[in-house]
This record gives sequence, C-alpha cells and structure tokens, in this order.
Amino acid sequence: MAIGRPREFDVERVLESALRLFWTRGYEGTTMADLSAATNLKAGSIYGAFGSKAGLFKQVVERYSTTIFGYGAAALEADSAREVVRRWLLGAADATTGPDTPPGCLLVQGALATGDASTDAKIDLCARRQAAEVMLTERFTRAREAGDLPPTVEPRHAAAYVIALSQGIAVQAASGASREDLRRLAELALLRLPWE
Repeated sequence: MAIGRPREFDVERVLESALRLFWTRGYEGTTMADLSAATNLKAGSIYGAFGSKAGLFKQVVERYSTTIFGYGAAALEADSAREVVRRWLLGAADATTGPDTPPGCLLVQGALATGDASTDAKIDLCARRQAAEVMLTERFTRAREAGDLPPTVEPRHAAAYVIALSQGIAVQAASGASREDLRRLAELALLRLPWE
C-alpha cells in the first residue's frame, strides 16, 4: 500500500479559520476561493483533506458543537431543571457574544442563511439543533420523573421553549446585542419559568 504525502498544514488551524468564515458568511455565502484565502490552502488541498466544501463544513460544525456550543452539554449536568435552563440561556448569551468569535450562533445563522432545504449543510444543521432539543427533552423527562418538573409539563415542550429562547438570543447577538443585554434578557426569562 502506497503511503500518501503527509499533510503540510495544521488541521486545527484550518478548521478554526473555516469556522470563522462559515460563521460570518454562512455556508452558501462562503466560496472555495474564500476558504482558500482564509486557510492558505489551494482548493485541491481542501478537497483532498475534507472531500468537499460540505465535508469541511461538517467538520467545522462538529468542532463548533464540541467547543463553542459545549455549554449545552454542560448545562445538562446541572442538579435541577431550573439550573439546566439558567446555564443553557446564560451559556447561549456568552457563546453568541464571544470576544474572539463572530456574533450569533453558527447553527442558527447557518440555517437561516442556507436557502435550499435539501442541501447537506442545512440537513446537518437541522439535525444538530434537533439533537440539542432531544438532549434537553431527555433531561427534562428525568427531572419530571424525579419530581423536579411538574407532572403536567410535557418535557419536549419545555425543551422547545428553552431552544426557542436560546435561538432568539443568538439572533439578537447577530443583530448587535451586547453580552450584558443578552444576559439580562436570560435573567428576565428566569424570573419565573412557565411551569413554576
């Protein structure tokens, strides 16, 4: 078996550069020429390493999900449903207004900017957002079983509520809202959750 040439670039740096570009311009708004300029790689090297623009985007979304959006998984570890919501919303406010990242959320903005609903990028983004809602639903189901959430509250409705609030925070951030304003908005929502 022939051994290929070793990669002469830092994959992490390429993913970080591509993440910023996709986050700022969206999937469809980012061209291969843009990616080449941002990563200092020729299109052929990008195709060779990632298969396609869609393949690169998929790896970028995976990286985003485990780093910037990591607040979601961390929030699920909270001891109470209320604390899950608090950590999730404040995490959304912080992640969408990072000092070293573009404003907003890659998952939300990418979906809004991706026109054709059948594209792989849009399908992947929808799947990621749905996975977040499923994780919250499962956590709220456990909370209801433990008596931490009233039995009249449907866990998937509570999860959809939190997702809608966090997506609204992301849209506000992309529109220029400050971290302080968004944290105040999250705290306002937390004054009394609908099921309390």
